[in-house]
Amino acid sequence: MSMSDEQRMGLAIILMAAVLILWSRFFKPPVPQKPPETNPPTNVQQPAPGQPSRPVIASSSAPATQQTTIPVQQANGEETVAVESGLYRVELSNVGGVVRSWKLKKYRNNETPPKPLELVNSAAAKQLNAWPLSVWLDDPKLDAVANSGSYVVTQRVTAPVSGSSKAAVETPVPNGATLQAPVEIVFEWSNGHLHIVKALKFAANYEVELDVSASFDKQPIPFGISWRGGFGDQSVPNAAALTQVFYSENQKVVPLTYKKLGVKDHPEIPVQVSGYMDAAGIEDTFFTAAFLSPQPGIALWDWTQYQNLTEDGKTSQQPVVEMAAGPQAPGAWNTRLYVGPKEFSQLDHLNPPLTGLVQYGYMSFIAKPLLWTLNWIYKYVPNYGWAIVLLTIVINMALFPLKIKGWQSTKRMQKAMPRIKALQEKYKKYSLRDPRRREMQEEMSAIYKEEGANPISGCLPQLVQFPIWFALYRMLQYSIELRHAPWIGWIHDLSARDPYYILPILMTAAMYFMTKMTPTPTVDPAQQKMMALMPLAFGFLFFFYSSGLVLYIFTSSVVGILQQLYLNKSDPLPSRSPFKNKPLKA
Repeated sequence: MSMSDEQRMGLAIILMAAVLILWSRFFKPPVPQKPPETNPPTNVQQPAPGQPSRPVIASSSAPATQQTTIPVQQANGEETVAVESGLYRVELSNVGGVVRSWKLKKYRNNETPPKPLELVNSAAAKQLNAWPLSVWLDDPKLDAVANSGSYVVTQRVTAPVSGSSKAAVETPVPNGATLQAPVEIVFEWSNGHLHIVKALKFAANYEVELDVSASFDKQPIPFGISWRGGFGDQSVPNAAALTQVFYSENQKVVPLTYKKLGVKDHPEIPVQVSGYMDAAGIEDTFFTAAFLSPQPGIALWDWTQYQNLTEDGKTSQQPVVEMAAGPQAPGAWNTRLYVGPKEFSQLDHLNPPLTGLVQYGYMSFIAKPLLWTLNWIYKYVPNYGWAIVLLTIVINMALFPLKIKGWQSTKRMQKAMPRIKALQEKYKKYSLRDPRRREMQEEMSAIYKEEGANPISGCLPQLVQFPIWFALYRMLQYSIELRHAPWIGWIHDLSARDPYYILPILMTAAMYFMTKMTPTPTVDPAQQKMMALMPLAFGFLFFFYSSGLVLYIFTSSVVGILQQLYLNKSDPLPSRSPFKNKPLKA
């Protein structure tokens, strides 16, 4: 049987495929052995949602069989060193090259008796093994190794080398030594592949210059310097919720509460905040730790861990706010760190300025001049309580012309009220939608004009006072100058409420007597009774406000009583404009 050319070609292809399959099956060449790697591999992993895409080094340390690429630098055990100035005391450990304590000498916490203010939440830091100024790396394994290694600690000093030339020389630091600022401490660690260097130059003020680098096999890797383990005065009620991360972009401060940190639904996963920032840090109501850069280019990561707290046999979780700041691109990073009070004058002199950390809200245009005036008075009367009293007197005297106009308008309203009441009786039979109601409004306006009365002007002094009260409340709540500032006797903190409610009671009584003395435009007994009871309800609200604000309102009420006595006695009501009372239209 003859075969066509197409059949012969198909048969040839089948036979060739069979030969190849059988040959590969029975005559497979041996697989060569893979030589050992000299360097740990670098894998590019998919980032968590919201994290930046960047290479992540997958190995945490160099195996003993691998050849190191740089000298190993590690200390034998834990060593500590402290740095002091007239403003602070900082205790550092070479295990991780971290801060274990950062105390501000001029401030106290809210404990009884008060203690020097500690900004490191040591309880949370120990439980989470997370301390301030630890290095932050993308890879959790590398991060853990870098922050558990024993760093070599040296002090960098400038010493003569030859002739008149000088050079930086690093000398060993005795374990447990206390050094006086200004001083520069260097922490250096390497396991032969990962290499971390932290140079901390402490100044006598609240600023620290940082010079940090991180590399793997001599190649720079992305990193940040973190503030972990929480921050701020832990003796304040609800301290965890008051701690937040912030950043500054174009000198505009943006705060981030703990609920906004980390990846959504996974707050423990660090997330990088988009933007080109000139400052970033962590803060509570009165203090901050801020990384500063004269030129924009700070990268910020934030996240939240949770500390387990046990009280009365019940375990709860408390959020611990954490953050890290670093350079936008891998490489050595030179920056400054401010750790201190959110005092307006201090923040204003930083580069870049961070006065936006003092959150006065919409009333900042009033609160800032009030604070400036209060501080000016404080120079001559070194007691913020009495400074508030003097400031209140100045404000009330400045507003006295408005009060005179309001009083005059009220007196005129009283004269006009019988005619207004008769007019209302005349038109009460008409519904509100009746066109004749418009005639009533026109006649009422004519009566006010004839009497020279203005229903609004009587409320003008109170309307002017409300923004001042609110601005003063914000100023007292967020200005560190008023924190723990005493007045007299039992008032030890003008930014906190009166512990015995004595000042709020006095304030309520003064407001009540001032209301009783002030003429009211209405003749309705029910409305007059309601006006008399308003100070009682209003005063009760202020039982829980800061003593400084209550002192302002109390002093304002006392001054108001004296002013009202003068008005009632002198009766400075100018002659009414020459309009004769016209009879009501029939």
